[in-house]
Amino acid sequence: MIKKDQGVEIYTLGQHIRLSAHKARRVIDQIRGRSCMDTLRILKLMPYRACVPIYKLVYSATANANHNMRLRTHNLIISKAEVNRGTIRKKLKPRARGHSYPIKRTTCHITIVLTDISKDPIERANMTRWF
Repeated sequence: MIKKDQGVEIYTLGQHIRLSAHKARRVIDQIRGRSCMDTLRILKLMPYRACVPIYKLVYSATANANHNMRLRTHNLIISKAEVNRGTIRKKLKPRARGHSYPIKRTTCHITIVLTDISKDPIERANMTRWF
């Protein structure tokens, strides 16, 4: 969590998610810049497998902002969302006559940043609580 002049930013990071970065970027590009409530609705209805971990990250970030910072969820937008490649787990698949071939299990790291866009700085100061 970082306090800036234009608002409060809440970071959420999901690491080692068993998903390729390319497939996660396809979903992240659809939600970047939207409000949190719209994002949750969109992710609920999209048919991709990548929507489930991204939905959990956005929901967790909004719940943390609401509970810890006392921010209103309808004032939050996704200001930054990025997907980076994670580690690759390598396995061997046994084949006939003692041979094998490699299996690569890709992972990714997803970072989501929420920003409070409430207009009044006095309202923002009254709604936030610093620990």
